[in-house]
Amino acid sequence: MRVLAAMSGGVDSAVAAALAVEAGHDVVGVHMALSRNRQQFRTGSRGCCSIEDAGDARRAADVLGIPYYVWDLSERFEDTVVADFLSEYEAGRTPNPCVRCNEHIKFEALLDKATALGFDAVATGHYARVVETPGADGAVRRELHRSPNDAKDQSYVLAVMGPERLARSIFPLGDFASKDEVRAEAERRGLSVSAKPDSYDICFVADGDTQGFLRERLGSRPGAVVDTDGTVLGEHDGSYGYTVGQRKGLGLGRPAADGQPRYVLEVQPTTNTVVVGPAELLSIDEILGHNAVWLADDVVRAGEWVEAEVQVRAHGAPVPARVRAVPGAGGPRDAMEVELTGRPLRGVAAGQSVVAYRGTRVLGQATVERARRRERSA
Repeated sequence: MRVLAAMSGGVDSAVAAALAVEAGHDVVGVHMALSRNRQQFRTGSRGCCSIEDAGDARRAADVLGIPYYVWDLSERFEDTVVADFLSEYEAGRTPNPCVRCNEHIKFEALLDKATALGFDAVATGHYARVVETPGADGAVRRELHRSPNDAKDQSYVLAVMGPERLARSIFPLGDFASKDEVRAEAERRGLSVSAKPDSYDICFVADGDTQGFLRERLGSRPGAVVDTDGTVLGEHDGSYGYTVGQRKGLGLGRPAADGQPRYVLEVQPTTNTVVVGPAELLSIDEILGHNAVWLADDVVRAGEWVEAEVQVRAHGAPVPARVRAVPGAGGPRDAMEVELTGRPLRGVAAGQSVVAYRGTRVLGQATVERARRRERSA
């Protein structure tokens, strides 16, 4: 196969490209330039896709003996991932930019461009497995599964890709059980990135100051912090800077009457108000998600409840639930209903990604529209 290897400049994507070459594929490496600032440098382990990363990717491609190119996707990244990040916070929701990046950049812009150029698949350094099983009609079914490396598993952020793009994706690191194994593989192959630190935080907020980034882009918008009765407890500089479940940085002038900590319960963008209250009011057991993407049509059928587990954070613990596909604005299966059947979850915010699993297999994904306690909706 002709395979386009996405090379970020890190050890994972370098080893993924090496394994694609070893598997006998005709491999071409490409680095995605996502920053508008061509002189941006890494700050320790923060951020990615910097000028140093492009150089590291080029050196890895040279060692592997494969062609290497840099594709400028900075405008697409700004207009989709960054714009979505800002608009979601502005609307009182909590986005996951890694999910949007996988959706709009890595498995839309990159994969679609690769297909147009005649490539059969894209290989990335994500930690997830693709399992091929025979379907009832004799055709091979490709399933997305968790990585055996629990600490690095990225199936949560990949669930948004959908079955068509999953069919054109390769994850060579799927069977690696630890990052140490990947680093050892890189060192054995003479790749200089073998000891390079992982990137973390939001790549376009390289200094890690998300609140500062939001203030710079959205400006100062003073408003009130209130309790559930509407009593004003303090002021804020912009409701966009708060998220459901937040405890620190509330700037309240006096403690609660019972002496217990208070948490953000709700962000109301229309009134620029932040509502706070006790932790027990954060517990929810019902979720409605929209823009659903389903990866298991053999398991999930419209309107039928399916026993599953759901996860609402990239490295959060899955909890027992039942899920079903229901009609939404985009079609008969555009929404996901979730009813938790075990313990409730706390701090689930609109805008987060909810992913349904059965064991290690990804069933589907949706963006949280509403999360609440079931007794309230009765």
